[in-house]
Amino acid sequence: MIEDLTIRNLSPETQRSYVHHVAKFSRFFGRSPDQLGYEEVRAYQAHLVGRGVSWGALNQTVCALRFFYGVTLGRSDLPERIAYARTPRKLPVVLSADEVVGFLQAVKGTRNRVALMTTYAVGLRAAEAARPQVTDIDSSRMIIRIEQGKGGKDRYVMLSPQLLEILRVYWRLTKPGRWLFPRRDGRGPIHPQTLGIACRAACEFLGVEKRVTVHTLRHSFATHLLEAGTDIRIIQVLLGHRSLATTTLYAQVSTAVIGRTASPFDQLHMEITPPG
Repeated sequence: MIEDLTIRNLSPETQRSYVHHVAKFSRFFGRSPDQLGYEEVRAYQAHLVGRGVSWGALNQTVCALRFFYGVTLGRSDLPERIAYARTPRKLPVVLSADEVVGFLQAVKGTRNRVALMTTYAVGLRAAEAARPQVTDIDSSRMIIRIEQGKGGKDRYVMLSPQLLEILRVYWRLTKPGRWLFPRRDGRGPIHPQTLGIACRAACEFLGVEKRVTVHTLRHSFATHLLEAGTDIRIIQVLLGHRSLATTTLYAQVSTAVIGRTASPFDQLHMEITPPG
């Protein structure tokens, strides 16, 4: 299975996730997964649903099992029968500009604060925010290279002049090596969970009711761009979305855009009391 994943050039994170989920499925029944079939898959899905596992984790399991049976075992009849969980359409939490400032100022530690500033400034995912290298910052072209984002895709994002000044001060203070935000031992980049922990600590310090995560900063970045009039197709490229439909979710979140939208009722000539 690992060879099949590698041949198809799936990202290391995806490979680890697929193997992890197939291994859990195998351990649940105490048998090798090639000795299990559709009925066991259904029973395992029902078990996960009964435990209240999130829809995201359910669908990661489905992807892993579909790959294992369809590609590694070559059982073409089985993958299409393994059903995905229905994806809930929830609107993401978005911070106002003032809330972003207050939240970032509450983050403890220079490294974590600058990493989360960068996250908001360019709309990064947690894994992307943890792994930039110093050489990815191109001040001459005012862009940042994001390597191996979701789906193993590279992309470029803008480099804010204010962020550039903050990064220069940060570099003078900390002198990072290869990784812009290294671990404490300097042997690699920080783990994305480190940024998640920093977010929770900032929320506790502020006593805010909103659940602010690394991804909340990414949502806020996209929504604020949309409210500023940025073309949604540019936002799609900056976020690294494959489908424009994913990006249009932010049109539902942006209250400023909603508020500026004229209702067709405004084209009618109506009075509260009918004439005559």
